[in-house]
Amino acid sequence: MFLLFLTMLLVPAVYSDPSLKVGFYKRSCPAVESIVRRTVRRAVSRNPGIGGGIIRMHFHDCFVRGCDGSVLLKSGPGGKQSERDHPANNPGLRGFEVIEEAKNRIESVCPNTVSCADILAFAARDSSSKLGRINYAVPAGRRDGRVTVFDEVTDNLPPPTSTADQLVANFARKGLSADEMVTLSGAHSIGASHCSSFSARLYSFNGTHDQDPSLDRKFAAALKATCPRGGGRDPLVPLDSATPNWLDNKYYVELTAGRGLLTSDQTLVENSLTRKYVAVNARYGATWTAKYVKAMVKMGSIDVLTGSQGEIRSSCSFVN
Repeated sequence: MFLLFLTMLLVPAVYSDPSLKVGFYKRSCPAVESIVRRTVRRAVSRNPGIGGGIIRMHFHDCFVRGCDGSVLLKSGPGGKQSERDHPANNPGLRGFEVIEEAKNRIESVCPNTVSCADILAFAARDSSSKLGRINYAVPAGRRDGRVTVFDEVTDNLPPPTSTADQLVANFARKGLSADEMVTLSGAHSIGASHCSSFSARLYSFNGTHDQDPSLDRKFAAALKATCPRGGGRDPLVPLDSATPNWLDNKYYVELTAGRGLLTSDQTLVENSLTRKYVAVNARYGATWTAKYVKAMVKMGSIDVLTGSQGEIRSSCSFVN
C-alpha cells in the first residue's frame, strides 16, 4: 500500500464550475487564503476534530441549496429555524466559530469582498491539508445565499442509516458519481459521531434485539462499552478507529474489516457497485487522494451563486 502522506501533495483543481476560478481574490484581497489557512491551522492544532467538522460543514452546505454558505446562517426572528439548527447539523457540525473568526479577520483588511461560501471552501481545503497533507487549488467566486430552510436539510442530506443504493441516488441528484460518493465518504477518516447515530446497529438492528451482523465482534463490544443501552449520555465516537485524527485511506481498510461506524459507511462494502471502489481506495492511498481532490473541487461547484447573485455577507451568521 502506498504511504503517500509523508509529504505535501499538491493536485491541480479540476471539474470546477466555469464561473469560478483559482486566484479569484488575487487583486481584490490577496491575503484571503493565507488568513483562512492560519485561522484553520490554529484551531485544528488545538482540536483536530474541528477539521473534520469543517469538511463536513462544506459538504452539508453544498448539498442544501448549493455551496452558498446557507448552513452558516443562524435562525432568524419569529422562531423560523435554519439549516444550522437541523438535527443533521446540530450538535454534529463543528467549526462555525472558526469560519466566523476568519471572516472577521478578512473584513478588517478586505471589507465586503470575500464571501462566507468561499471562506468555507478554503477552510475545508486547509483542514484536509492540516490533517492529511492534502493540498489543492480552490476555485473561488461564490456568493452568499440569503435563504436557509430547515426542512430542506431532510430533503437533501443522506441520513447515517442510508443504504448504498440510496447514497448513490442522492449523490447522483447533485451530479456526483458512485465513485465520487465513495471517495468523499473517505472524509469519515477524521471526526466523530454521536452514539445515537449508530446505536441501533448495536441493540436493535432491523427492529430486532440483535446487533448488526456486519459489525466486527470486538469492534461492536468496544462500541457497546462506550455507548451502553439506554445510556443517558450521547458521547462522541471516532468515525475511523485506526487513524481518527489523520485524513487517509485507512477508513476503507476499516470498512473491509467490518469496522465501519455508521450504516452509511458499512453499506459501501455490502453493495456490488460500491464495494469495488472501496477495495481500490483501501489498497491504493495515492489513487484515493487524487480522486478526493477532484471530488472536493467538483462538489464545491454545486449550484453556486456568482456575479450579482446573492450577496457578500458582513457576518457569516446573518444575512445583510
